[in-house]
Amino acid sequence: MRVLHTSDWHVGRTFHGRDLLADQESVLGGLADLVVDERVDVVVVAGDLYDRAVPSGEAVSACTRILDRIRAAGAQLVITSGNHDSAPRLGAFAEFAAAGGLHLRTRVAELDRPVLLEDRHGPVALYGVPYLEPEPARHALSLDACGHAEVLTEAMRRVRADLAGRAEGTRSVVLAHAFVTGGSASASERTIAVGGVEQVPGAVFGGVDYVALGHLHGPQRLAENLRYSGSPLAYSFSEARHRKSVWLVELDAAGLAGVERRELPVPRRLATVTGRLEDLLTEPAHETLVDRYLSVELTDRVRPTDALRRLQQRFPHAVHLDWRPDGGTLAASLTYSKVVHRRSDHDVACQFVEDCRGAGPSETESALLREALAAVANHERAELAGQRGNRAA
Repeated sequence: MRVLHTSDWHVGRTFHGRDLLADQESVLGGLADLVVDERVDVVVVAGDLYDRAVPSGEAVSACTRILDRIRAAGAQLVITSGNHDSAPRLGAFAEFAAAGGLHLRTRVAELDRPVLLEDRHGPVALYGVPYLEPEPARHALSLDACGHAEVLTEAMRRVRADLAGRAEGTRSVVLAHAFVTGGSASASERTIAVGGVEQVPGAVFGGVDYVALGHLHGPQRLAENLRYSGSPLAYSFSEARHRKSVWLVELDAAGLAGVERRELPVPRRLATVTGRLEDLLTEPAHETLVDRYLSVELTDRVRPTDALRRLQQRFPHAVHLDWRPDGGTLAASLTYSKVVHRRSDHDVACQFVEDCRGAGPSETESALLREALAAVANHERAELAGQRGNRAA
């Protein structure tokens, strides 16, 4: 049997305000071609099918088209819920969907009830372990202890117990959405720590042929049979160097026969660049960045006005901007008490402007600050006089 391990689709996610639905549908819909070319029997999604618990109508429609293409290509689908998904919503109508080859595993109480598929060597049991939020999972699993490691340990105990009762030679695949010790995180993952340590040891997943992990967005191998496929697209600039891919898992009569990487297309690459605004706008060497999602760090001593709009005239996909002036700012090394010591409100306000943009206010701006501060003082005096009048009355 050939299993395509995917995870963390996050359908409906945006990238710094840019809509990614078209890119997601292009890349994920393309998995159907991989199913045909590689004779894939089943595609698994190890959590975070959607980016939100209540996805938009457009996201649901796009996801439905993607799943439809994969199913039409001839593969079964097994999906479990992640920490971004709403398990009850995702798992609705699961029994009806299974009749069409879409198997949804979102219920904690049923995590030891596998999807059973057959190949010429016999049965393969695919167990979907949804994201287990410790406190609700503790009650569902009748545990006293509460933590990620404890609930996943109990979940895997139940999986192994079920597997032990099945026919000899049954191969096993577990889908799990968790942060396993040794994995490397990215900036785009939402933390799953709830009142303690979020990581679980890889030894928890012993006793099965292959573990298809989800949650971390970089593809990685923790052991030969314990891997993250990562997200199909980059969702933060920390993922710029990722080789987005999926794992093609081969099962033979004895269990795991091999795992191969299949890289995914990149609709738009990511890049970061640092420098002065005028240099970035004019330097010919930066022409290679025009078609990339761009994160810019400006080093101008004075914060440029309307910098992002000006950058987007040359780099239309510039989506993120930081200002880190050469040499830093004085305020970073001062405490609040030192900043305001023996200084008027006007002086403090002028210093704030200078700290924010690297240059003090102009004469006109300074006059406006004086007027604003005087208006505030007059308002406060009027309120105080009113309170005194009320008390006297």
